[in-house]
Amino acid sequence: MPFWTWLIPVFSIVLLVAAVAAGVGTLLAVLCGAALVGAVIAAVHHAEVVAHRVGEPFGTLVLAVAVAAIETALILSMMIAGGEDMAALPRDAIYAAVMIICSGVVGICVLLGGLAHREQTFRVEGAGAGLAALMVMSTLTLVFPVFTTTTPAGTYSGLQLGFVAVTSGTLWAIFVFVQTIRHRDYFIPATDAANPDVHAEPPTARTAWMSSGLLLLSLVAVVGLAKVLSPTIEDAVEAANAPRAVVGIVIAALVLLPETWAAVRAARADRLQSSMNLAVGSALATIGLTVPAVVLASIAFELPLILGLEPKDMVMLALTFLVSAVTLGTGRTYMMQGAVHLVLFAAFLFLAFVP
Repeated sequence: MPFWTWLIPVFSIVLLVAAVAAGVGTLLAVLCGAALVGAVIAAVHHAEVVAHRVGEPFGTLVLAVAVAAIETALILSMMIAGGEDMAALPRDAIYAAVMIICSGVVGICVLLGGLAHREQTFRVEGAGAGLAALMVMSTLTLVFPVFTTTTPAGTYSGLQLGFVAVTSGTLWAIFVFVQTIRHRDYFIPATDAANPDVHAEPPTARTAWMSSGLLLLSLVAVVGLAKVLSPTIEDAVEAANAPRAVVGIVIAALVLLPETWAAVRAARADRLQSSMNLAVGSALATIGLTVPAVVLASIAFELPLILGLEPKDMVMLALTFLVSAVTLGTGRTYMMQGAVHLVLFAAFLFLAFVP
């Protein structure tokens, strides 16, 4: 186990205690920010260790759940700390995560994989079903609140929130059952699935258990540091005169950056199936785990919650799903498809800063 993988979680906890005890000054805020990034990277590393121990497709499931748990913890901590000012944060973070995954992560994986191997393949049965579930969950969560009439535009009533939370969690649970039990073969590479040269030797059981404990420690550090730094992040966004939606993009990008690196490495190693498992699984976990948690927090703490997207964001989401359906519909990819996804990702970022 590399030295930094246990040092960073421990150092992050120490900084968290110091920030809570002494307050967050400029220097300590910088150190806490660096520790937050390091804790996220360490958490995903340990999730990858556990994932490699249990194998595909359980491995990508572990990583996806870890990433969704981190994002959920960040959103909840900032919602509780910010109150009404953070009513739209879950919407912004979920939308940003879906866009980053479906346009950015998929785009860079397909582009770099195409440059390295000309053409790559994956099992369309698994990716297609996951994308269909993601479309339904995203529409129920982010689009329908704009058109419902029980409450003001962009919001759901308590009963409607409960319905969305239950359906999102149910769809995600069914997808996990299909991925790991009923149709596990749909998520295992069709070629070289058992080739020992493709994968490194799995870690020992002792190493996997150590990584499990350090993963939990890293998650605690991420939650605590995010809550401590949430006022600083808001002040930085306001000082830059950026829209409040940028806060959600920062959260999603922070959490998904290490996972993006893992997906890109798999694509360059000609394991696009693992990349697609990571991308689709993480997007589904983001909604399937985050929405029920956010709904429960909203009801328990009586927090306002705005879920409906702006019109331009709904158009961007629909276009992204349309392009994703074309890309994932054949099971074969090449660099042109990756370029199209990356143009969509660039448009998403540009319109976020220049609405």
